[in-house]
Amino acid sequence: MATATATNKTENAYTIDDAMNVLFGKLDEAIDDMENGRVQTIEEAWEEIDGI
Repeated sequence: MATATATNKTENAYTIDDAMNVLFGKLDEAIDDMENGRVQTIEEAWEEIDGI
């Protein structure tokens, strides 16, 4: 599973807009995954978490 990243500004600071863009992008990806049947079982999710 990919991690969220924000666009780095030249002054190395992030704005609220940057954070919201990342969050909305991840939400769009999650909705698309759900609509297309690309989902994990709870067991698969816990295996991924335990493996970190």
